[in-house]
Amino acid sequence: MTARLKALRESEIYDQLTAAPLIVWYGICFAARFPEMARQIMDTNWATADVVAISSIAAKIASLIFITVIIVLLALRHTPRARTAGLVPRIAAIAGTYLSVGMVLLQPAKLSVPLSLTATLLILAGTVFALYSALNLGRSISMLPEARRLVTGGPYKLIRHPIYLGEALALVGLTLQFMSPWAVMIFAVQCACQVMRMSSEEIVLSGAFPEYRNYMTHTARLLPHIY
Repeated sequence: MTARLKALRESEIYDQLTAAPLIVWYGICFAARFPEMARQIMDTNWATADVVAISSIAAKIASLIFITVIIVLLALRHTPRARTAGLVPRIAAIAGTYLSVGMVLLQPAKLSVPLSLTATLLILAGTVFALYSALNLGRSISMLPEARRLVTGGPYKLIRHPIYLGEALALVGLTLQFMSPWAVMIFAVQCACQVMRMSSEEIVLSGAFPEYRNYMTHTARLLPHIY
């Protein structure tokens, strides 16, 4: 029985079943955001629209494209060669991904035009970079700390977790839009969870791919020559 359960966990069917809730979640997110974006595009007077409105629409379009790409990659991803052990790394990965959803429950901050533009551009830039990184990661994408295939091209030539860097930039912009003690607390906790998540992923990848340790010596986690 134990051998059969182990074989099931290592099968493609099991991996697809574990991906199914994520695919459904992102599908719901797409369905919820698309009508709002479409209405905003239709209602915008493009002849008089300012840079804040245009960048806001661009950020929403990039977000929907990112969600679509994640759905496709999750559906087509490779079967993992190794997974993290323990509950804490899994909780950290989930919190690091979804904790910022709680910010939508907060009251949006009243920002000046320059600060509002800065927040929107951070969200746009972070989302576009995360999208670019996800496309490079391709079918090796994982939500939990897992090892599927080793990717060292594109942005991964310089940093080990470029998707998280893009998400961090977007998170800074989102935090600015809801600036409050609660928003800052959510930001801090999510960042802490992401650090734990990166550490767990590096442990799993080092165990699955011996060459990963050498790769770590000439790449940064997030920011070259800084961290």
